[in-house]
Amino acid sequence: MKKITGLLIVLCSVLTLQAQDIKSVFIALPDSLSPLLTKVNREDFGDFLASGMKAEVKNRFGRSAEMVKMTTDYLLLEPTESSRVEMKLLPLSDSVKVMCVVHTYLGPLEDSKVDFYTTDWKRLDAADFLTLPAEDDFYAVPATESLADSLAGLKKYADMYLLKASLSEKDAVIRFDYMTPSYMEKEKAGQLKQFLKEQPLCYEWKNGKFVKRIACKKYRKSVRAT
Repeated sequence: MKKITGLLIVLCSVLTLQAQDIKSVFIALPDSLSPLLTKVNREDFGDFLASGMKAEVKNRFGRSAEMVKMTTDYLLLEPTESSRVEMKLLPLSDSVKVMCVVHTYLGPLEDSKVDFYTTDWKRLDAADFLTLPAEDDFYAVPATESLADSLAGLKKYADMYLLKASLSEKDAVIRFDYMTPSYMEKEKAGQLKQFLKEQPLCYEWKNGKFVKRIACKKYRKSVRAT
């Protein structure tokens, strides 16, 4: 009986935590996952936004950090001048949610890392929720053998795979932009452009995974232009 009661208490506490909005979960972020921002910093962000003020604080190193946007299930944070963090609460069921966190390093080239956590910040295996697009997914199939040879030659200059991820504020969608051409020599990047698909790649959250590829043009980017 004691074991059953204990299990019910643990289950109720977990469900209560998972019912929280993103503000509560963000404030509870462990220091180990928030090396630049204190709990007071994280609390201040929400207070400033609620008051209609610019949500800007000083991080642990005395540099400016800004919370750009926060809703019940999405936030956009710039902890430093050269980094951006997006978080999105995503449903696994009616009562259980996971947190998707995208860290993007802004300069001089943009590149992202996507992680997943429980709402009490236990790291999850990202492969259970998302298969990142392969580099070739951004390329159209060459129409002729000659074009295929040209593409193969240009790909030798695209020797570093850079992938920028961004979360939709309003929809359960993650968008991927191919950033490799941005570091290539301008002439080669221009030649490569003809082989790239016109739209970035987007995945929609369904049945607990980002699995369905959809047209990105339906969704506005959440992040600010850089």
